[in-house]
Amino acid sequence: MTAGAPWFPPVGARSVFRKTVTESDVGLFAGITGDFAPQHVDDEYMRSRPQGRRIAHGVLTLGLTSTAAARLCEAHGVTAVSYGYDRVRFLRPVYLGETVTVDYVIERLDLAARKAFAAMTATTQDGERCLVGTHVLYCYPPEGDA
Repeated sequence: MTAGAPWFPPVGARSVFRKTVTESDVGLFAGITGDFAPQHVDDEYMRSRPQGRRIAHGVLTLGLTSTAAARLCEAHGVTAVSYGYDRVRFLRPVYLGETVTVDYVIERLDLAARKAFAAMTATTQDGERCLVGTHVLYCYPPEGDA
């Protein structure tokens, strides 16, 4: 790993987070966001579709990357907020009951702009990639530093 500044995560820092996506996760996410699209909440509808069963919201899957980011920042004593996501792609659906593993790796730093860039890859338990993208973190100096 390459050190950048004491209040940045080092290049090469990695966080892995794994979670099984449950019926409850999808139901609660639909309720929170108001996204009750049938591909997420209607078993009968999805039986007649190519997927054959309900799928998790893509943004729910993306949200799992936030946990990996938070854990990485905590492990390295970094205070950061999400500055955005670049080139996020949903490569395949995530079905209810599947386990998703997020691999989150800091690839580069822009010290002048106070940004860290992380590669995100999410895979299902069968090893298939379901999400890829880049997460941009805006890093804050410790209190009292400028």
